[in-house]
Amino acid sequence: MDTQNVKNHARMHPIYHYVLSLLVLGGLILSIVYFFKAENLFLGVILVVMSLALLIIFTLLRLYPLKAQDRAIRAEENLRYYVLTGKLLDANLTPAQIVALRFAPDNEFPGLAERAAAENMKPKVIKQAITNWKADHYRI
Repeated sequence: MDTQNVKNHARMHPIYHYVLSLLVLGGLILSIVYFFKAENLFLGVILVVMSLALLIIFTLLRLYPLKAQDRAIRAEENLRYYVLTGKLLDANLTPAQIVALRFAPDNEFPGLAERAAAENMKPKVIKQAITNWKADHYRI
């Protein structure tokens, strides 16, 4: 496995991100075309509604696990910060900032967390500020 860093840490699942997304989008487009060209309006409406439902399911299938993962990361990083400093993370840190901070090793984490809160750093900037990247191979 390649060493994880700020440039290659995004995880892509080819079957989901490329194959299934194209099938869902293609199905929606074809159902809309069928709706406008078909003589059977009832079938056209059913196909469009089913395609929209599939698109919603496809979107939620990705968003719900990511939201649950973000909650777990927030708890893990809050505990890690508490163990390292004896204090809880700054309440002003956003979930996205905390998710970005998970890649910081223990020696960089407390200082970077305080800097991120003080300067309201964007997640991308936080990731770029990490000197020794701590890989996370268990993310969704």
